[in-house]
Amino acid sequence: MEVGVCAEAYQGGEPLRHINSAFMTFEVLDHNKEPCTLPRIRPEPMDGRRRFQEAIARKKIRLDRKYIISCKQSEVPLSVPWDPTNQMYLSFNNVSALKMLAARNTWVLTSEKKKVSLYTLEENHMLSFKVETHVAVGAEKVFVLLSDLKCRHKWDPHYKECEVISHVDGDDTIYRVVTPSVSKGGKVQDFILLASRRRPCDSGDPYWIALCSVSLPAYPPTADYNRGEVLCAGFSVEEEATHTKLSYYNQATPGVLPYISTDIAGLSSRIYSAFTSCRTFLEENEDILTSSTATQPGSQGI
Repeated sequence: MEVGVCAEAYQGGEPLRHINSAFMTFEVLDHNKEPCTLPRIRPEPMDGRRRFQEAIARKKIRLDRKYIISCKQSEVPLSVPWDPTNQMYLSFNNVSALKMLAARNTWVLTSEKKKVSLYTLEENHMLSFKVETHVAVGAEKVFVLLSDLKCRHKWDPHYKECEVISHVDGDDTIYRVVTPSVSKGGKVQDFILLASRRRPCDSGDPYWIALCSVSLPAYPPTADYNRGEVLCAGFSVEEEATHTKLSYYNQATPGVLPYISTDIAGLSSRIYSAFTSCRTFLEENEDILTSSTATQPGSQGI
């Protein structure tokens, strides 16, 4: 929570003079010294509402500063050149990077709406986010439905177009994804993504769908699109007693962060609406699995 402090001075019967203002962010811990979520507040009318909106705007500015830092880091391309002769190594690294991101134990719950939780992780001047929800569909079916990125536009407004460039094998596919413009009147973005999926090694392990950017000579950046890059992203799908836990991870890059920063700052609810739609999509389509998708061979781990 943010606390504003105002210092004022007065002398005799003179009116108050403003000296300085400061804003401090406090983290509230529970009995286990873990960050806990405060109850939602309703700001008072007029000045209370104005201060509430200004606090949200300051949070967005802090996120934008991280975005500027990320821009400096991305002067070196993040995409890995795709090499069919090195396919196994690239696929291994794709899944391994997602597992390492998911294993971080310093995720902080930012907010929760519509049974969708949004977490953030700040590490080495990078901002990562995690979206978590539960669905009443078996983990295997969730895994199969989410493995085909061509279906993602049905629930994710960030996926405007998606085409398969190459079916590398039963577990790895290269896609070209087109996303809407970040700013009004700006260019749309496109991404060349390697999607690597893995079934559990042992009972109780999650399913994984890992995404990262690759570069292909046949698909260079064009003048009509801003070429975006994904460093590490993807889903983990974990079977639980009565539901399936679905988690989405993304290590935010300059091409990705503008789509999520407004949600993290509390200025929009698009990410919550998207994953509510994802939950509905999975529940409505759990019995509609094409034979070609359902029978693809699966690799047992990495």
